[in-house]
Amino acid sequence: MTAVRKQIAIEEEEDAAQLKFPTEFKAADALLISEVHMLLKVRKEQNEAMEEDLDLSEVFNKTLEYTEKFSYYQNRETIQAVRSMLQNKNLHKFEAASIANLCPDNHEEAKALIPSLEEKFEDEELNEMLEDLKTFKDFQ
Repeated sequence: MTAVRKQIAIEEEEDAAQLKFPTEFKAADALLISEVHMLLKVRKEQNEAMEEDLDLSEVFNKTLEYTEKFSYYQNRETIQAVRSMLQNKNLHKFEAASIANLCPDNHEEAKALIPSLEEKFEDEELNEMLEDLKTFKDFQ
């Protein structure tokens, strides 16, 4: 098999909509944007506390700005509660992170953004899950 055919075969096997990921991702966790934001904030604080003031890269700063803008959960307790609630719903880690990061308004939007949810949940059950997420988001 040529290198091009092998690459095409690999690409056909990978499909996030069907939860088919490369083997490198099997052991990886999917982070919430809020978790990434907390990690970046800690790194920035560490950098500022150092005697040598090292400039953080432009990419770092832009990523920090992005995560600040789209970080829906503001503290560790809320993030842990969101993760715990989603883990109890029999979601793939990619689905759980996607739902928490995207915060869809209703079951239609959730299923359009995350096609693998279509077969897993009835509309009402998914709406209840999304309402629970909104509660975490609103009451922090």
